[in-house]
Order: sequence, then structure tokens, then C-alpha cells
Amino acid sequence: MPGPLQGLKVVDFSRVLAGPLCARTLADLGADVIKIEPPRPDVSRAAFPFKDGMSGYYAQQNIGKRNLSIDLNVPGAVDIVRKLCDDADIVVENFRAETLRFFGLDFDELSKTNQRLIYVSITGYGQGGPWKSRMAYAPTVQAESGFTQNTQRHFGGDLGRTLADPLSHADVYAGMQGVIAVLAALRHRERTGRGQYIDIAMAAVLLAVNERAHVDLVEADTGAEPAVLGATDGPQFVGPNGQRFVAAQSIVGSMTFPNYLRAMRRPDLAKDERFCTAERRRANYDALHAIIQSWINGFPDLESLDAQLDEAKIAVGVVRSLKELSETEWAQYWGATREVPDRVGGAYRLPGHPWHFSESVPDETSPPAFQGEHNADILGELGFTQEQIDQCIASNMLVGGGQRP
Repeated sequence: MPGPLQGLKVVDFSRVLAGPLCARTLADLGADVIKIEPPRPDVSRAAFPFKDGMSGYYAQQNIGKRNLSIDLNVPGAVDIVRKLCDDADIVVENFRAETLRFFGLDFDELSKTNQRLIYVSITGYGQGGPWKSRMAYAPTVQAESGFTQNTQRHFGGDLGRTLADPLSHADVYAGMQGVIAVLAALRHRERTGRGQYIDIAMAAVLLAVNERAHVDLVEADTGAEPAVLGATDGPQFVGPNGQRFVAAQSIVGSMTFPNYLRAMRRPDLAKDERFCTAERRRANYDALHAIIQSWINGFPDLESLDAQLDEAKIAVGVVRSLKELSETEWAQYWGATREVPDRVGGAYRLPGHPWHFSESVPDETSPPAFQGEHNADILGELGFTQEQIDQCIASNMLVGGGQRP
């Protein structure tokens, strides 16, 4: 069976991460995604590392898409893109607020000729309000949204050596929320026949996905000093064979400490003055951790240790690299990575799908497109003759055309 979104047409104006990830996920689910790329290409095409002339970063977020590279400043270009949007189901963009309004490619204009259009805009702080025009990137939005402060409270650090998460959570979560919103809007359109506009603010997304936001918000209301979130969660140990692993449960918490006592067969530790309350366990954390580590050292292998921890309802996870995970039996079973042809005899190794459908199987993913690779195909589908396409090329309206860089 085809992917569940087969038959839907997506026009993707976005670049770098939040929008491209949203659109790529729709492509993974079977939609026909057409990426609109200006003459100055998506900056992620320059991101290191490269494989066979293509940025791996760009490849990961743009596999499965067709590419139309067109200069909207050339007379007639906007008309072509508007025609492309006339029968589109979804538009995705992540420019600063109102950027596409300058070209008449905003929702208000496009919906005049396409009332079924679902239009998704992803920005740092939304399309309205006092911050709508601010530049926004994941690190800055994460700073504004409590994410960076929580990281610093957890790990420490100072202004000179700020500890920053290397992953762009604000972009990734906003892209995923974009997909969720699109699916909800498709259901609404199914009932009403009408599309709608979706405004997504990365800052609001980070607030919504923060599972401990209530801690800061409640303490802010009471005036109390914010707690150090998760300071003792996920303790790390060294297994019998030298592998590092993380246990899911805190050794300090009153609900979880007894599980370690059951696993170790050490109920006596509950009466030890150093460990009889959560506050004392926190104060004597190193001593308690050393006792547990010494018990761990008595096991012949990680498998037997895991069995005893599992009996006590303590989940563990080995600290692995992504490459190591991809080589596990689980990864082979799930299809956790996929190989996408690079068209020169090799392949890009990229993440696989995070879901399995019982009746829908997404098509094999097509390689990331070169800039302008599908210019002629897409204009041909719009009814342009070869002579007209040649004229567009001669006027420098169209850029690229599939040649390797």
C-alpha cells in the first residue's frame, strides 16, 4: 500500500531546519513535496560534512523532495509559483513574519484561488505581537524559553563557558508540531472542505513540550527559588564489562530509592542515617553512588545485572554512539537507518522512519535533489512548453537544472 499521504501536494518554501524537517516528514509519509529554492541556495547546502558534493545536513532534511529553483524577483516567476500553489494541499514556510507577503505568496492571497489550502508558517515568536520581527534561531529561542537556563542549572557553568545543547531542539520540535498541525487541519478540511492558516511559534513550542514547566511556573507564582530539575535523575554507572550505562531512576527520590534496595537486597540502607531521607541521600550522593557501583562490580556481565535491575523495575540504557546503535540487532530489525542512493554508486546513510504502519508502506526515499533538478519537470506539469521553459532559463528565472556541483 502507498504511504498514507500519497496524493497530497506540498509546496515547501522553507530552509535550514524547522520547515524542511516538517516538509520532509510529509514526504516520508507519501506526499509529493516540491521545494522552492532561490538562486542563493538553502544555506544548509554548505553545511559540513559533504558526501559526493552534497551536504549531509541538507540531505537529511530534504530527501524525498523535488526541487524548483526560481528567482522570484524576475518578472513572471511569482505567477509560476502561484500557479503551482493553486492546486497545492499544503504550503510550508519559515521566513521571518510577513516575508512572503511581499511577493503575494502569503495565505491571504493564495487562499483566494485555493480555499482548500493549508498554510503553515514557523517562526521564532509568531506572526503577531511585539516580537514578530525578531530574528530567531534555535539557540536564541532556547535561551528565551527557559531551555538554556534549565541546562545550566542542571550542569552548572558560567557566562564565560556556557554549556549549550548541541542539538537544535526549538527547530526540530517546531517542525514536528507543524506536522501534527497539518494532520489536524487535513481532518478539519475533510469535514468542512476548507483549508486554514497555521501560525507556529518556536518559543511556544518549547514551552508546550517542557514536561516540567509546571515546576518553574508554580514556583514563580509562590516566589520560591526554582529547583534544580533532574539533578539526580539518570545516574550513570560502569557495567561489569566496562560499558557505561544510565539507569532511568534517581537514587535519591523517595519513590525510586527503594527499588535500588530491592535490587541490591539491601533493605538495611533505608535505616542508614546518611540515606534515610531524600535530603540526606542528596547530601551523601557520592557515597550512595559508590555503594551501588560496588554492588554492580560483583556481576559477571551486563546481561545478568540488567536482569536483576529489571526485576526491581529499573530500566537501563548503555551509553552508545549513533553508529553503535545502528549496528545493534534492534536497529536491523526496526530499520533504524536507511540508505538513500547518491547517484554515483554510493549511498547516504540517514535515519529511518520512526513509525511502522500495518497497511501503509512509504515508498523508497528519493535522493536529495540538486538545485533546480526538477525545474523542467515541474514547469512541464504546469503546461509549459519546452520553448517557454527555455525562455525562463534564458531570463535567469530558473537556476540550476540538475547538474552536479
